[in-house]
Amino acid sequence: MVSSNQNPAQNERGSFLFEDGARILDIRYDPVFKAVFTRDTPTSRAALSDLISALIGRTVAVETIVANEPATGFLGQKKIRYDISCMSKNGEPIDVEMSFHPINGELNRIEYFASRLFVGQDVEGIEKTYSDLKETYQISILAQKSFFPDKYLTHTFQFYDSQTNVSLDGKIRIITLELEKTDVFISKPVEEMTNKERWAAYFQYLTDKTKREKIEEIIKHEEGIAMATNTLRQVSAEYEAYCLQTSLMKGELDWRSGMKDAKLEGRNEEKLESARRMKADNMPVSQISKYTGLSAEAITQL
Repeated sequence: MVSSNQNPAQNERGSFLFEDGARILDIRYDPVFKAVFTRDTPTSRAALSDLISALIGRTVAVETIVANEPATGFLGQKKIRYDISCMSKNGEPIDVEMSFHPINGELNRIEYFASRLFVGQDVEGIEKTYSDLKETYQISILAQKSFFPDKYLTHTFQFYDSQTNVSLDGKIRIITLELEKTDVFISKPVEEMTNKERWAAYFQYLTDKTKREKIEEIIKHEEGIAMATNTLRQVSAEYEAYCLQTSLMKGELDWRSGMKDAKLEGRNEEKLESARRMKADNMPVSQISKYTGLSAEAITQL
């Protein structure tokens, strides 16, 4: 997972600049990813539904987004939560994570949270049974690191017997998407790509200038990605406005601080000059200190 201290505009490829001059941030950074897919707008919700549907392999409509992140002041707790926790219209709990820098124990982390997601369902009460448990989906988008030594872009894990391959027919689903494997199919025509391949290419190459034409083609071809891009434009514009405002505020504060320092420096020089005159007239150090406010040590060194 990327550290939340990183500036999302600072990465090895920079931000993406459209022909109309709109600049958008790298969506692989988890603060940007979350901002795009958790907005309380029809566009953001539809984009998230499209992404989840592409990775699960069937149509899923997101009903609710759960506020699952600790407050900004608790960035150290980022590791205990997933970027997006949501619920489908059918009541299926779904977690989605963008891990820009997956940790070495990422797979164990995924399994841990998949278990928490499943047991977090409410089956208490005399009218409920274990049959009321819904399928749960733990989706992890892994950037800059591959965990499985094969060519497959995604993997879906379920419980099964490793000897006989008999499935437990359980309801926990762990889905991984490894972005580094997009180079295998990026040269394919956009219309021949699957939905999950388009999403993977979009995430991985959005800010890569050498893939600009391909990304713009994907955006035009995939409605869900187009909606994500529209939201990303808004997020990026707000971020730039925030940076500009912060810069202007910093400049004003720096100017005020400079003026204050200059005044203090001038006043201090006046005190030193007065102390020099008093010292030249053989006035006692204690009296000079009383009238100027300077320490006896500072006066002695004049």
